[in-house]
Amino acid sequence: QVQLVESGGGLVQPGGSLRLSCEYSGSIPGINVVAWHRQAPGNERELVAASFTGGQKKYAESVEGRFTISRDNAMSTVYLQMNSLKPEDTAVYYCNLRDFSNKLDAWGQGTLVTVSP
Repeated sequence: QVQLVESGGGLVQPGGSLRLSCEYSGSIPGINVVAWHRQAPGNERELVAASFTGGQKKYAESVEGRFTISRDNAMSTVYLQMNSLKPEDTAVYYCNLRDFSNKLDAWGQGTLVTVSP
């Protein structure tokens, strides 16, 4: 199994920026995808960004052009850079790692992002 710890959440003003971090550790034979999801009260959990083995990245339409997912393999950390934040971005953000061959599907505890004046 693998352990994931998110950090970087907090209160920011609309139009501001925030960077979330997800440090992972443990047995990870391979990683097919790293991703960030979010969930707000009354809403379904939403995939906001994903990074695949070949370098392909996928973003939700609502965050396209504003969010960037990146990965520092040496530091075993996944980042989510969030710019031009909107109140609609308010949610708990979760880090997710998946290894299809080894049936790994690991999640962090989440970090709360609140966008408000």
